[in-house]
Parts: sequence; structure tokens; C-alpha cells
Amino acid sequence: MKMVNKFGIVLSALLLTAGTAVHADEAIKIGTVNVQQVLQQSPRVTNVSKKLEGDFKARQAKISDEQKTLQDKLEKFKKDSLTMSAKDKQSTEKKIAAERSDLVAKVVAYQQDLQKEQNKAMQSILSDLNGVVSGIAKNQHLALVLDSQAVIYSDSVDITKAVIDGFNHKS
Repeated sequence: MKMVNKFGIVLSALLLTAGTAVHADEAIKIGTVNVQQVLQQSPRVTNVSKKLEGDFKARQAKISDEQKTLQDKLEKFKKDSLTMSAKDKQSTEKKIAAERSDLVAKVVAYQQDLQKEQNKAMQSILSDLNGVVSGIAKNQHLALVLDSQAVIYSDSVDITKAVIDGFNHKS
């Protein structure tokens, strides 16, 4: 679901246009599409999200285990520090700090790798979605298609259902 929200935010910022010829005496037809709804109802987006989740699940579990282990060590240190020598106390503090630093680096690397894979998947999906929207816009002679969530009011043609159908058949 987090991926769907990212897609929606990215697409809300983009104007999906279709280059059609409009005569001066014709009214300009504008369409809207609820991109977030399209993505939420897409089996392809669901499958990509599940795949990414599966690909990163083991790594996430390992990081969670390391966080738990570090937390346990920190709690044990707090209890034992009252009876430890200054040298042992300092040594243990340094060891915990090093482990914490290592864990932070792993978390950052994990987040960067996950973001990179999400962006790759999103580019492919957005490209296909843009093609579907452009095709529908051309067929319906729409001069402009906007994300309905970025529009406060519009007397326009809602093509969301057609985009959902076209995008899901393309998947």
C-alpha cells in the first residue's frame, strides 16, 4: 500500500497529456483519472509489492533480530553497569556504540536498496500507465488528462474505469 501512495504522489505531480489536434471552433475536452484508484485496483501493482516484500523480508527480519539483540545488550549493560569496573564499563559502551553504528549503516543500506527497487518497479508501471492513458485520451479526443486528485473542480470526462480496465489487461 505504501508503494501505491508513492505512485499516486508522483503521478499527481505529472500532467498526463495526449497530443491531439483541436480545431479553434471545437471545445477542448479534458479528462481526469484517479491514478491512486487505478494503482490500488491493479493486480500488477499488488504483485510487484508482494515480490518486493518477499525479496526484502529476510533482510528486514535479520535487521529486526539485530535490533532486538542490541536492545537486550543495552538493557543488560544498564543493569550490570552498577557493578562493573570503569574499564569494563568503558569497553562495553564502546562495543555497544560500534554495534549500534553498524546496525544504523545496515538499516540505511537496506532502505536505499528497497527505495532503488521500488523506483525501478515504479518506472515500468508508470510508463505502461502513461501509455494506457494516452491511448484512451487519443481515442476519446481528449486534449488534456489530469489526475483527479490534483483537481478541485472540473467539468471533465472521468476515464478512470477505462484506464483501470486497460491497465489491468496490459498487466
